[in-house]
Amino acid sequence: MKKTGAWLAVYALEQLGVRYTFGIPGVHNTEFYDELNNSEKITPILVTHEGGAAFMADAVSRVSDTVGTLAIVPAAGLTHASSGIGEAFLAGVPMLVITGGIRTDLDKRYQLHEIDQHAYMRPLTKATFRLKRHADIVPTFFEAYRIATSGEPGPVYIELPVNLQLFPEEVGELPVFTPAPPAPAPAANDIALAADLLLAAKRPGLFVGWGACDATAQAVALADFLQAPAATTLQGLSAFPARHALHAGFSFGATAVPAAKNAFKACDCLLAVGTRFGELATGSFGVTVPENLIHVDINPAVFNQNYPAKLAIEGDARVVLEALLAELRSRTQPRPANAALHEAIRRDKQAYRDEWFAHDSGDRVNPARFFEALRRQMPDDAIASVDDGNHTYLTAELFPVHQSRCLIVPTDFNCMGYAVPAAIGAKIARPEREVFAIVGDGAFMMTCMEIVTAAMQGLGVVFYVFHDGELSQIAQAQEIPYNRKPCSILGALDIEGVAAATGAACVMMDSNEDIEASIAEARRIAATGRPVIVDVNIDYSKRTAFTRGAVKTNFKRFPLALRLRMVGRALVRKVTG
Repeated sequence: MKKTGAWLAVYALEQLGVRYTFGIPGVHNTEFYDELNNSEKITPILVTHEGGAAFMADAVSRVSDTVGTLAIVPAAGLTHASSGIGEAFLAGVPMLVITGGIRTDLDKRYQLHEIDQHAYMRPLTKATFRLKRHADIVPTFFEAYRIATSGEPGPVYIELPVNLQLFPEEVGELPVFTPAPPAPAPAANDIALAADLLLAAKRPGLFVGWGACDATAQAVALADFLQAPAATTLQGLSAFPARHALHAGFSFGATAVPAAKNAFKACDCLLAVGTRFGELATGSFGVTVPENLIHVDINPAVFNQNYPAKLAIEGDARVVLEALLAELRSRTQPRPANAALHEAIRRDKQAYRDEWFAHDSGDRVNPARFFEALRRQMPDDAIASVDDGNHTYLTAELFPVHQSRCLIVPTDFNCMGYAVPAAIGAKIARPEREVFAIVGDGAFMMTCMEIVTAAMQGLGVVFYVFHDGELSQIAQAQEIPYNRKPCSILGALDIEGVAAATGAACVMMDSNEDIEASIAEARRIAATGRPVIVDVNIDYSKRTAFTRGAVKTNFKRFPLALRLRMVGRALVRKVTG
């Protein structure tokens, strides 16, 4: 039978269980889009910008069982999408990136969009493929999916030249996709040694990252068995339920909230699962990691990079933790509930909450009061999409996450502009769930026009815009040492105007008195299938524990001469204005 390359590509995606593609059609992929339109299993989603498409695809992979997939034009479409591709790459999120390509049946140079896309994509992806024959299309798509979803997941790039898409060729019997076998069990000796270290410890602790998001039940069972406090990375905030008595908070060092800082103060054995000990996760590498570090990760390249491991175990988090639980249970009974530890964590959390509630926000919205009301109104399985900025750490410290994969956030690549399109992608993938975004006004301005996509698709997503007129995380970092905020003050943003332009409703939240009613009204409108923007008159005057801790941690590392120079300059500018 004769089939076009476009038909073969769509057949392969259907075999892989892809349900959505995101992008914009162009001259190099119109045939591909025509075949997508014929598919009864795949829905192509038109976006306003390919960067938004990549963030949507990222979110689809994070919150569902299908792989986020881009269908974009080559060159400019690919460069526009590269921020979202890079975010997925450093976050360990699978993604298929499919572009058209220049004609390979012509001996002409300087064709439209002719660049070396593979040189550009190589640092941002796990692998790249350029298809040359029809017979290779389906097997290549299957291999790309295998690479994207195996080991530490990540994006894979496929270039499908336009002539292959358009022209039919004779193909043989089409292969059927076979899922990968289950992850192998870890070495028994490693599991036995891990059990030895944990049982010998007086104050064991758990540190869980995004790599453990599908091992929440096992992580909870381990914490209960060992009576060990649990902290999470920023990306892994949903990997351990915040309502659990042993949940301490985000990170555990100088940048952590008091509950986590105190619970891990005497930790003598740390079980770290699905984390690379990156800069944000460790508060600028300000954590103290005990000598007895058991590091579990599916990617062996992360071991011993920032902190030496006493024992490194390569493997899937769920499989490793299940084996470790079985080993522990075969040796001894669970430790009795540590009521003193539970009470200390509860007391520290309450004191931190009370400290925020006591803060006078004047006529603005107190972040702690906002997040407490939001948590009270939202169901446990609601999905929060959070952007990069001061609001990121407010969310991490003040908004308890109760279920796995219910909070998605940009971390190591740290893209501003993530939350709006990611929330849209999450709602597309999980229409039965409530989805909302927490986004600063600076990040909102980057991708807010993507709300047009939400309106066009009838998606009731709520976008809470923390509106203070500054790039607040950077402005706070500038204010103390420089006594000025160059290029961190934003221009006027008319959020009601943005809502009118994008087809969204707008709800105002001017002060604490508006919080409960504004959240309820936003949810009511969103339930009708209309996107809602909530203009939150946020108070950023109180610093998060993360911000205060990160500044101190980094300042202490500076050479003495530089510290003296910075302090002297800050004092002079403070006095002279």
